[in-house]
Amino acid sequence: MPRVRIVHVDQPTHAAIAAGDLEEANRLSPVPLRPIFVTESFRSTFGIRAGQLLEHPEDAPWVTGILWDEDLGVAVGKAGFHGSPDADGMVEVGYEVDPEYRRRGYARAAFQALLDRAVADPSVRVLRASISPDNEPSLNLARSFGLVQNGEQWDEEDGLELIFEVPTPTPTSG
Repeated sequence: MPRVRIVHVDQPTHAAIAAGDLEEANRLSPVPLRPIFVTESFRSTFGIRAGQLLEHPEDAPWVTGILWDEDLGVAVGKAGFHGSPDADGMVEVGYEVDPEYRRRGYARAAFQALLDRAVADPSVRVLRASISPDNEPSLNLARSFGLVQNGEQWDEEDGLELIFEVPTPTPTSG
């Protein structure tokens, strides 16, 4: 599995990506970004998060960041949560790998990094993924991490999504 980390970026970087300004995004980003970051899908996600960070700056360590391959030194996608844990301790994952880097274990590595982040925070009790019923690779990935389908929802942007969840382990008290 590739060694990845999620590089979180500030609100102005989110806004530059959302605006499709790769030059400005690269000026602001702590890691170099590739042209995939100004495609419609990436711009949409970073645009949502740019607005969210204006209203909820406390979400910054949780929301979408740059999926960075530590060994290659390259941005291979985006990954993060939809926000900080909600009142029930739920966080929802989101990730997308650049098509040029798919089928190399990056989605699994991103999911593992997100799960590790969730487990490390005692306020997180549930990890969620909402996945299109046609996205077989993501359905298989979620299931491989122990997530179980427990419902469905209609997303205005993505259409029908199946909801998968798994409780996160709680630290044992000594």
